[in-house]
This record gives sequence, C-alpha cells and structure tokens, in this order.
Amino acid sequence: MNDCKITDDDMKQIYKQIGLNVKNIRKSKKVSQLALSLAIGHKAVGTISMAELCINNKHFNIEHLVKIANVLNVDVEDFFKDIQKE
Repeated sequence: MNDCKITDDDMKQIYKQIGLNVKNIRKSKKVSQLALSLAIGHKAVGTISMAELCINNKHFNIEHLVKIANVLNVDVEDFFKDIQKE
C-alpha cells in the first residue's frame, strides 16, 4: 500500500485549479456568478466567488461540483483538468 503524501499545500493547489476550471467554464458559457449561485440554491454569490478563487479556505465540495456541472451542462470531470498528479 502506498502512503498518501498529499500535503495541505498540494490540496490548496488542487482546490485553486478546480476553482479556476469552474470559473473558466462558467465564463465560456456566459453564466454570471449570481446566476450560477441561484441555480445551485444559494442566495448570493459568496460561495461561488470565494470558491473560484479559493479565498479564506473556501472551496467547492462534491455537491457543489455536481450541481454546477448540471447547470453548465458539462461533465464533473471537466473541473479536474490540469491537476498535477504525483
């Protein structure tokens, strides 16, 4: 069995890349942060805006990503592109 050697810094970079991917896909679909927030059941843009930039340790969870993928009509796996694998 291999030991998992993913550090907190590694995870932060992964969360940042996922946020960037969500942001890029959202913009390519011409969907605002507010429209996306409302579509996934939030009343304000805070969750989307902070998670896209990984501010204050805020990041998307699996539920967010599944809902966002549904709204943007993309595969969840699209949010995991360009993540560096060790």
